[in-house]
Amino acid sequence: MTTVTPQNVGQLLADARRARQTGDVPALARLADALLAYQPHEPRFLVLKGDALHAGGDLRSAATFYGAAVARVQGATQLPPDLRADIEHALRRQAEAAALFEARLRDGLRERGFDAADPDQSRFAAAVDLMTGRRRLYYQQPKFFLFPGLPQIEFQPRETVPWLAQVEEATADIKAELQGLLARPELFAPYIEDRKNRPASDQAGLLGNDDWSAVFLWKDGVEVPEIAALCPRTLQVLSDLPLCRIPGRSPSILFSRLKAGAKIPPHTGLINTRLICHLPLVVPDGCYFRVGNEERQWREGQAWAFDDTIEHEARNDSAQDRTILIFDVWKPEITPAERQKICDLFATIDAAGGSNIKLGV
Repeated sequence: MTTVTPQNVGQLLADARRARQTGDVPALARLADALLAYQPHEPRFLVLKGDALHAGGDLRSAATFYGAAVARVQGATQLPPDLRADIEHALRRQAEAAALFEARLRDGLRERGFDAADPDQSRFAAAVDLMTGRRRLYYQQPKFFLFPGLPQIEFQPRETVPWLAQVEEATADIKAELQGLLARPELFAPYIEDRKNRPASDQAGLLGNDDWSAVFLWKDGVEVPEIAALCPRTLQVLSDLPLCRIPGRSPSILFSRLKAGAKIPPHTGLINTRLICHLPLVVPDGCYFRVGNEERQWREGQAWAFDDTIEHEARNDSAQDRTILIFDVWKPEITPAERQKICDLFATIDAAGGSNIKLGV
């Protein structure tokens, strides 16, 4: 049995590394166990134990020791050269083990009938992606109001918002009204405006920046008459939709313009009881929108609805401006009675002096 003391620990570490280099697995295992008995959380010793297990073919157990070593140095800004080399080695071994595990897993699932491209298996495919680290787990993170028990869905399934089809059918009419507004660029104002009753927030450089601008037909639940009068067909198309009507706050209906080369950084919305809808109208190639794990390209006339309390971002990688119609609707899971209670909640907030909390889109 190897006894580790303060006097010989350095020599035993060197012996263990030599055993690793020469492929003497029994000696490596024995020395790693002795060193860990002496200092159970020393990352160098954890890496050696991982190497001993890896050499013996137990890759899953090895990965746990590599992971423990990496966790021990998390946040460290400078590491001794020998430890940095050990950690880089552990990270490589972790990645190799993860890739091998995933390959074996997916091969085995395919043999049992799994097809990631099958729409009927999409939820299971997402679960496998989460388990193997291909997807991140995104949650609703409303900044102001969370209604519990609602599904965590990034882009809303089309079958639950069938009225999007009638919006798409009116694309040509809506785009014609938009063209009239685009001919008057003075109507567009930066989407993020300075508010005198709120501290200034740069918003990643978008405050007061017309890289992201908008013209509103409705804003914070109130019609903008001079703009609405220019877009009667647009409002007619939306009139039968389950617009999220909260007096003084929503709906907002607007044409949103993102200039060539501009980006909207990752952010989340304020309440999770609604969906935000996009109808792309002027969309060059190279315009992207991400919600959670899923990234899509806007295509003219192809609408979607999404949960804006899940992290999302946009970018226009093209050389032309991108303009879309945006509006908000109630989530289908919110019952009429619940809609009224939510309106009552915000009316009570207003009475208590909270009317400056706007929802936006």
